Amino acid sequence: MEIVGNGFLARGLRPIAARHEDTVVVAAGVSWASGTSAADFAREAALLRRVADDCAATGRRLLFFSTSSTGMYGLAKAPAREDAPVTPCTPYGRHKLSLEEQLKASGAPYLILRLGHLVGPDQPPHQLLPVLLRQVREGVVRIHRNAARDLLAVDDAVTVIDRLLARGVCGETVNLASGHAVPVERIVDHLARRLGTAVRREYQESRAAQHVISVEKLYALVPEVAGLGFGPGYYRRVLDEFLPDDSIPAQGDPGTLRYRPTTPAQRSQQ
Repeated sequence: MEIVGNGFLARGLRPIAARHEDTVVVAAGVSWASGTSAADFAREAALLRRVADDCAATGRRLLFFSTSSTGMYGLAKAPAREDAPVTPCTPYGRHKLSLEEQLKASGAPYLILRLGHLVGPDQPPHQLLPVLLRQVREGVVRIHRNAARDLLAVDDAVTVIDRLLARGVCGETVNLASGHAVPVERIVDHLARRLGTAVRREYQESRAAQHVISVEKLYALVPEVAGLGFGPGYYRRVLDEFLPDDSIPAQGDPGTLRYRPTTPAQRSQQ
């Protein structure tokens, strides 16, 4: 595959880069739901347009990463399905939905994946898990009331992406998530317990609503997902794998998460 981008997810896809020669992956653009600007959105739209035009001419499939975050599905009253109408509730969500529509209208073969909250090696320090980790170490954590995240290990995401592409899935929008929203408070509890740190919580009022991401379509397309261990306790394994190494000093770069690899056998025991 051809990978456009060199960031967090693009690096995660490199182990399967030699496969799927018929696919171009756009793993670049806006990945930060907060702090983005109209210029950032415009640059991503222009990039997607250029790649889509090329794919329309060559017939290669374009893999695009959208979001299944609160920004896209936050107003959903039931498990958020790909085939249900959505009303994005943030500029980021509206931007991603607009790009989905742009791609569908381009004439390029496509696969759109609405991602859960990815966690992985050397994750950008502005994202949620590095921020929470830094705050836990400092002893004070700021939490938006009712906030929740569907955590997904990036290596599990890549495994599923590999299967979807190998099956030739095209012309579809698919939620790629665990299907289990975890309150941010529980994430903080787990980090604090693993690090042996007492934390004080400061709550910020928020209109955020917890939503559950439907993974029914994902399981139908890739039945092997059932073997990845998704479930209510999956987030604990994700956090444990990406906690900092003992070699990282507390006053060093507290925002960087390090990968602790596990084998499939070890995962099945967790």
